[in-house]
Amino acid sequence: MNLLFALLSGLIFGLGLILAGMANPAKVLAFLDLAGVWDPSLALVMGGGIAMGSLAFALARRRTQSLLGLPMQLPTSRQLDRRLIGGSVTFGIGWGLAGICPGPALVLLGSGSEKGMIFVVAMLAGMGAFEILEHRSVAAANGKHTHGKTA
Repeated sequence: MNLLFALLSGLIFGLGLILAGMANPAKVLAFLDLAGVWDPSLALVMGGGIAMGSLAFALARRRTQSLLGLPMQLPTSRQLDRRLIGGSVTFGIGWGLAGICPGPALVLLGSGSEKGMIFVVAMLAGMGAFEILEHRSVAAANGKHTHGKTA
């Protein structure tokens, strides 16, 4: 049942991205082009998403279980650290260069877009590189040396 709801949620999210124009890199780049021909329409999409997300989080904080009976797992950290800021900057640079972020990238991939395919491959490579670096960092912090092998 949980997988069905996950599938339906993903389909609704993807449809919303398509209807709002978020899966169109040209529209996203026009939104980000503040000095050129700025298209503010995506600000409404973001505002709607922030409003709905804020409402959902406010309701979720009052619960111990999800509507499907699973334990509620909300983020607890409120700290702005170097990793969060660095990740945000990196995400913003990628979004500004390509006009694509991960959700719309998957929509573009599903539509057979070459740009979407390239973005998803690059995104997966970045995720893989992060996992390798994170593994090495944790191993080093624990005093283990990997020497090119997994610890």
